[in-house]
Amino acid sequence: MADAARKMEEEATLYREAPNNIEAEQALLGAILVNNDAYYVVHDFLKPDHFFEPLHREIFAKTSEMIRMGKIANPVTMKTFLPAADRVGDLTVAQYLARLAAEATTIINAGDYGRAIYDLALRRSLIRIGEDMVNIAYDAPLDMEPKSQIEDAERRLFELAETGRYDGGFQSFTDALTLAVQMATAAKDRDGGLSGVSTGINAMDARMGGLQSSDLIILAGRPAMGKTSLATNIAFNIASAYEPAQQADGSFTAKNGGVVGFFSLEMSAEQLATRIISEQTEISSSKIRRGEINDSELVKLIACSETMQKIPLYIDQTGGISIAQLAARARRLKRQRGLDVMVIDYVQLMQGSSKASAQNRVQEITEITTGLKALAKELNVPIIALSQLSRQVEAREDKRPQLSDLRESGSIEQDADVVLFVYREEYYLQSREPKFGTDEHLKWEAEMNEARGKAEVIIAKQRHGPTGSAKLAFQAEYTRFTDLAEEAYLPERFE
Repeated sequence: MADAARKMEEEATLYREAPNNIEAEQALLGAILVNNDAYYVVHDFLKPDHFFEPLHREIFAKTSEMIRMGKIANPVTMKTFLPAADRVGDLTVAQYLARLAAEATTIINAGDYGRAIYDLALRRSLIRIGEDMVNIAYDAPLDMEPKSQIEDAERRLFELAETGRYDGGFQSFTDALTLAVQMATAAKDRDGGLSGVSTGINAMDARMGGLQSSDLIILAGRPAMGKTSLATNIAFNIASAYEPAQQADGSFTAKNGGVVGFFSLEMSAEQLATRIISEQTEISSSKIRRGEINDSELVKLIACSETMQKIPLYIDQTGGISIAQLAARARRLKRQRGLDVMVIDYVQLMQGSSKASAQNRVQEITEITTGLKALAKELNVPIIALSQLSRQVEAREDKRPQLSDLRESGSIEQDADVVLFVYREEYYLQSREPKFGTDEHLKWEAEMNEARGKAEVIIAKQRHGPTGSAKLAFQAEYTRFTDLAEEAYLPERFE
């Protein structure tokens, strides 16, 4: 008897119905049909796919479309857009619409019903992901290692947590247009009128429109050019300008600035913090490291560190991190703290995840850059990835970098949306000083005076705009890049 009961219980669990609430769906649709304003209570988060009943999905999709077009959606206007031959029990679709409207609740309850439908849709998606995980783990396909299954499950769960759905399919052009208009509206409201996140350096923003979401931005240069300095400058500028704005669903988004995740594979978090403190306090980092600071400078350092503790800049100092580990940590940061910009210093210190790529460095870099581009799209944030340049720059007379100078350049150049090169003429001139007192020395001195304290960010590739270069000022002792003062605003000089 006990065995029979257990068997019946097992069979019942096998045929469990997915979580749903048809009554809540009916009540919400009825409220919208009676008062179209009810749609605007839920339109921010509720999509047709969140409905369990296929007919309800169709009704909600058609109703949404009509309301967005400025037309009235009620049982009379709607019935011509729904299949007349379909029946719901004993009722035709037209009669069913009339019944929904007749039994409608008030607009006050629309938000509660919408959230109930949304939550149940999330639970159904969780069940689908869980079932897939179990089935794949049982089947154990040869081409899918357990580690890659974990990464896939984590990615799907992250997408579900971020968007409330997991489909990975086509997106309607209407949705894409809506996002484009939202981006333009956000740019209008944002300080500086930029479509992307401001770098805090006007010369760069003017040419790039800020850092665009889902872009992979490669920042490259030879050693001692100031790649890391520029990256830390930009990261600090963005984090210190962070200004949150609350969304309709209660979450927060960045109105200005943003939350920054900095993966420092080369320097420790303490070294990076020392650099940033030096930039902000204008106290040389070498003096800070050697302890050669007076009492007033110490007070300045403490005051600066207290201010900096409040900014949303998060540092991961793991060396030799793989693309899979980096993606997992970035997703976790976005879920827990938010994430608007990511910085990686630098690409050549990362590792691939597959064994095949480990045998071939070019293949490994290809996997890394492709993974970074995919991650930028998945998280919908700009990723600034620093990269080394090959030594062939040094062999040329003109030391200005070119796209072909990127190490393992094929994949980096191909996957990047923007490629920036940091170039300082002053660095190369210093090592070419002619004999003092000669004509060459006078010429060299004039060139040095012209180049001193100046840097150039060359935009070698940009999908969304023109190429060119931005002239910046560089203060070597503080490793700080700033906008160059325009000649018109400089005090009058007397030769």
